[in-house]
Amino acid sequence: MKRIMFTVFACLLISTFTHDTASASTPTSLVSGAKAQLGAPYRYGGVTSSGFDCSGYTQFVFNKEGISIPRATGQQYSTGKPVSKSNLLTGDLVFFNTSGRGVSHVGIYIGSNNFIHASTSKGVMISSINDPAYWGSRYIGARRVADFSAETKVASIPRVDYATRAEVAEILAQELHLSSTTSSTAFSDISTSHPQYDDIAAVAEAGIFSGNTAGQFKPDDYLTRSELAKVLVGAFDLELTAGTTPFKDVSPSNWANDYINTLYINKLTAGYPDGTFGTTNKVTSNELKLFIDRLSKR
Repeated sequence: MKRIMFTVFACLLISTFTHDTASASTPTSLVSGAKAQLGAPYRYGGVTSSGFDCSGYTQFVFNKEGISIPRATGQQYSTGKPVSKSNLLTGDLVFFNTSGRGVSHVGIYIGSNNFIHASTSKGVMISSINDPAYWGSRYIGARRVADFSAETKVASIPRVDYATRAEVAEILAQELHLSSTTSSTAFSDISTSHPQYDDIAAVAEAGIFSGNTAGQFKPDDYLTRSELAKVLVGAFDLELTAGTTPFKDVSPSNWANDYINTLYINKLTAGYPDGTFGTTNKVTSNELKLFIDRLSKR
């Protein structure tokens, strides 16, 4: 496969750490999840970290908090209850008329007269709702779609977000501009209604991903770091290099030794501080982001 150089984007997936508390969601976790996407590019119709439009971004952020909101800006403007500008709270959706024809842009209020949104010019960014140069005159209202007013005082427990096989397939297919030439996948557990159906078919056809012995893709399973090493070597057309790695948990007889060594030789990984690679560790979303960023700069 031809090696493709990518545009570096600031945040590929959700941040490594969010916070679970006794409440379903809190202002802190919502804002943390929203800010984790800062710098993600704008893409018309985009609903993933590789590119958002304004309502795709707000839906993505709320979905990560377990809160379902409609896809389109106009539909979101009809959701929840109206809120006056003077009573805005963190987590409220704020709407603007940027087209001259009514509601056309949406963001999430994060306090101090600021909102976070996917702008067409700079991607996900923070702006002031009172910005006299632009947003102030275009503000048209807000909706409260969830109650974040009673943030729990229970101590939070860190939760690590991991990258699923379907998410990695989607990221690679979109960034490598892959598409499938067949009308079906070879995987028995991937139906045409699966949201990442086309992406999974594309990466499988490109030889980047394969299924298990039962012919299943297992889209919701997490990748281990060893499995990711193999995926990245194939996806980025790296020359497979045999050799002995410096990692304590990677022996020459390990099935992934050459893939891990290839990443090491190409200065794409230095392993963990304890001298291990973490062969069986699940890949975190942040680790995946770092690998992609490093590969894009080669």
